[in-house]
Amino acid sequence: MREGTQLTQAETGNRYEVFHTDCPARDMVDHVTSRWGIWVLISLRSNNLRFYELRDSIQGISEKMLAQTLRALVQDGLIWREVEPTTPPQVTYGLSEFGQDVSEPLTDLFDRITQRLPPRTRDSAVVDGPEGESSVT
Repeated sequence: MREGTQLTQAETGNRYEVFHTDCPARDMVDHVTSRWGIWVLISLRSNNLRFYELRDSIQGISEKMLAQTLRALVQDGLIWREVEPTTPPQVTYGLSEFGQDVSEPLTDLFDRITQRLPPRTRDSAVVDGPEGESSVT
């Protein structure tokens, strides 16, 4: 297996050893399934978004973690990045064709999960717990 190359369907019989720690496919799976990678991919399914729009749509993510996640997903070829030469620069992100393929089953997974959850009630509000910690009841 050559490092840094992706196999095509034409290369029959050659497959990545995904359970081996040196497999490059394993890094990509780690990026996609990371704490924030999934949310970025799902957020970009419907629209191309600017950095601040992504940050605002994914509650709880810091700018540092968003930048790191976006950098990894761009490097993996799952999303594209476009910089508009304005002051300040406006950076827009969107899914590549490969990113669309990868994010589709993630969207299906989340749709199935949310369909199985019990309906939310008025009692399911966020309340203050001990020492000001928030929790959902």
